[in-house]
Amino acid sequence: MTISTDTETAKHVAHDKGPMYDADEERRARRKRNEEIAKYVIPVVVMSLAIWFWDRLVVWNEIEPYILPRPGLVLSTLIEDWGTLSSSLLVTLQITGLALLVAVVGGVGLAVLFSLSRFAEMSFSPFAVILQVTPIVSIAPLIFIYVESRLVGLLLCAWIVAFFPILANTTLGLKSADHNLRDLFTIYRANRWQRLVHLQLPSALPYFLGGLKIAGGLALIGAVVAEYVAGTGGIGSGLAFRILEAGYRLQIPRMFAALILIAVTGVIIYATTSLIAHFALRKWHESALKRE
Repeated sequence: MTISTDTETAKHVAHDKGPMYDADEERRARRKRNEEIAKYVIPVVVMSLAIWFWDRLVVWNEIEPYILPRPGLVLSTLIEDWGTLSSSLLVTLQITGLALLVAVVGGVGLAVLFSLSRFAEMSFSPFAVILQVTPIVSIAPLIFIYVESRLVGLLLCAWIVAFFPILANTTLGLKSADHNLRDLFTIYRANRWQRLVHLQLPSALPYFLGGLKIAGGLALIGAVVAEYVAGTGGIGSGLAFRILEAGYRLQIPRMFAALILIAVTGVIIYATTSLIAHFALRKWHESALKRE
């Protein structure tokens, strides 16, 4: 009799809690859907309001276009001057892409060397730190004095800026392998290269990808700064020279158009590196796993 009563009571409790649990689950699902929508809608709304305020600020204060142009004028200038600006954009992208590629190869290679040789790390790490903490604006004039090729000088300036995040993050990742796994590799008498390939490199991948996100933007900044310092015009000029040229001629709408292209390029670089990190880590790393 007692067992029957307890069973009936449990059924009633489960029946009573069922709708509440369903309601909670529904609320969580609705909140998750709202967050997914807001993730895309809110930035668009805020950006639209910022552009609208920019336009109204110019109208309300009757600001001249050579001081602050309206967004519509900047857009029309971007379309009209697209031939010139797009060719300059390709030059800047070329410098940025090559600098990032060389930074990845050099940074990862030197980080691996540091992990294999403590003597190499003590010998070369001070030079990497010096290059990082010295402003590229102060180094660039010397580079263009000693390097005859303008392209190589621009590439070298952008590489200096993008190199250190790759090196520092990858070195940290190579040193962050789980100590229990290190002990396991030692028990099985794994040699140095087996430990590197099967343990250290996989554990360093998230750190490397984090450094890649930073280095992508820094490579663009380095390329733009180098173009400012180089200051040479012609067909092979990047966006930075177009900005300088527009400033000298008081073509402020063109200046804003070039600035917008640089900003959009930076956003695209960051989005691309973030997408690479997502696809590389989504199936196994905690930072990219989606949990309910």
